[in-house]
Amino acid sequence: MYEPIRTKSVHTTMAGSSPDFPHRSREEELDIQLAGHLAALLAVTDELRALAPSADLDAAAGRLTEQVTRLRGGHAPARPSLTSAAPAPRLAALHRRAHTLAGRALVVAASRADTAAAILSAERMDAHAEAEAGRRALRAAG
Repeated sequence: MYEPIRTKSVHTTMAGSSPDFPHRSREEELDIQLAGHLAALLAVTDELRALAPSADLDAAAGRLTEQVTRLRGGHAPARPSLTSAAPAPRLAALHRRAHTLAGRALVVAASRADTAAAILSAERMDAHAEAEAGRRALRAAG
């Protein structure tokens, strides 16, 4: 009724074979994710520094650079030169974006038990929430 299968199956299991691609551990994957979130937060922080320079943002950019460099095994993140161009309404959007990125970094830092990155992320979340609240208060008063 049925003809027997005469060729090897194309569906093979990974058990017992050595794959040709490297696998990363959970910790390595979390390091990569955390470095990515912190690098994105650094990029937004640099944009904010260009639009509204402050000592707090300068210090945060330095600390973020240190953490990204540590997580990337000594490779510093690429950073653009600072130039101001965008209008003030963009500041609110950048603060919201930075708050979101800091929250994502906090979640990953907490899951990999990276205290330094978690503290930095929480501080940045607070700073961007305060900046956004201050902008809303000024808009409501004015």
